[in-house]
Amino acid sequence: MIILNQAVAASTIQRELEFTDRDFHRIRELIARRAGIVLAEHKRDMVYSRLGRCVRNRGLRRFSDYLKWLSAGSERDAWQEFVNALTTNLTAFFREGHHFQLLAEHVQHRRDTVRVWSAGAATGEEPYSIAMVLAETLPSPLHLNVYATDIDSDALARARNGVYTLERVRRQVSEERVQRFFLKGNGKHTGYVRVRPELAKQVHFEHLNLIGQHWPAQQRFDAIFCRNVMIYFDRGTHTRLLERFSGMLKKDGLLFVGHSENFTHISQRFRLRGQTVYTLS
Repeated sequence: MIILNQAVAASTIQRELEFTDRDFHRIRELIARRAGIVLAEHKRDMVYSRLGRCVRNRGLRRFSDYLKWLSAGSERDAWQEFVNALTTNLTAFFREGHHFQLLAEHVQHRRDTVRVWSAGAATGEEPYSIAMVLAETLPSPLHLNVYATDIDSDALARARNGVYTLERVRRQVSEERVQRFFLKGNGKHTGYVRVRPELAKQVHFEHLNLIGQHWPAQQRFDAIFCRNVMIYFDRGTHTRLLERFSGMLKKDGLLFVGHSENFTHISQRFRLRGQTVYTLS
């Protein structure tokens, strides 16, 4: 009986806000329409936890009231908060290291500007890793341009700031790179590092919804990193994105995707070049 009562109490605490099946299905519809994200049934607790903060911040007790308010023409910032809450930003410096080795090999003989797009920049670790590799490989930092985008405005703000804990950076970045590409904090900033300005200025962050109409109007890219992003989309969205990516790459350009993503059965535009790396067919 004690165990049962504890379980009931825990359930009550977890569901202090009214959250119905109808609310969950409405949230799934809205995030799919706004960001292309497909939420599986087992994401119910995640949605409650993350979006519940938005409900409380509005002084509400029911998800249905929050959704009515959101859909009744609320300000743009509220919709951005909704998207930010349901976006996953799992990233690290030099994640899937073989990609960066292949990128360096791909551009090592270039003498003109190399342009790379990080299409899921999150909190900045990926685009800064790309920039470090290009700075090490190319004859001048003036020859590199990293375009970094994400739908999560909070994550982008952290990315632009370029500040990370030294402990986190050292787990994934060699000491040589730490010395070359980061400034160590002191005083109240001890234990933190900031990306050096000369590298940071080569990375250009921009808010971008991949399923939106407006994509970067730049020259074509030497490489596009879109890793562990499309796993949140449905197959139809995969097809449309791959079609658009193909038009953004140079003829010999590379598309880097996540370790669990395979698109050879979806698009004829790309062929596999290496482990989770594609090139145009």
